[in-house]
Amino acid sequence: MLHLCIAAIVSPPKSSVTASGFTSASQLATATLKTVRYWCLKFGQTYANSLRRKSPRPGDRWHLDEVILKINGQLHYLWRAVDQDGDVLDILVQSRRNKEAAKKFFRKLKRLRYVPRALITDKLKSYRAAKAELMPSIEHLEQKYQNNRAENSHQPTRLREKVMRRFKSAGHAQRFLSAFGIITSHFRVVRHLYSASNYREVMKLRFAGWQEVTHSESSP
Repeated sequence: MLHLCIAAIVSPPKSSVTASGFTSASQLATATLKTVRYWCLKFGQTYANSLRRKSPRPGDRWHLDEVILKINGQLHYLWRAVDQDGDVLDILVQSRRNKEAAKKFFRKLKRLRYVPRALITDKLKSYRAAKAELMPSIEHLEQKYQNNRAENSHQPTRLREKVMRRFKSAGHAQRFLSAFGIITSHFRVVRHLYSASNYREVMKLRFAGWQEVTHSESSP
């Protein structure tokens, strides 16, 4: 996510520039990696929320999965939901993967105010129990290999986790990944669905949307 936040540093909100002591473009250009991380933590979630509001309605098939995160020697579980296009809907870091943990994740998904046509999960019984209580009318599919979309969505997290030498706490993982997933999804277009010219046009629109969210402007 650092390389995505750098674009926002070029023209951050004025009040924040004053608070951080940056008064010119040259000072911003020499910002340290620590400063970049600070900006990502401070504004990443705000940008992600803005992108979510501007995004079109997600697909109607939601893929849910959980993956183990080892944080300070303790096992945690990263719960993630993506639609059929691979766009991240939401994530939640928890210390358990029982029925109550699944219900907490389902309640978080219900805040999106969209109702999927189907939920696709692995065969973890917690999903079945939580779905029966919170989304009883939604079709639930548990067939093998149907949830590859959600499982593949964990790969960027694994790469980022390695680069960052693991997360420092569950809160750190939640803060970073909740913004990281939305922002990277914004720029990760399903390339094989577009011709070269259409792909360039889509990416142009994505970057224009990003500039609008971060209040940055293209260079003349």
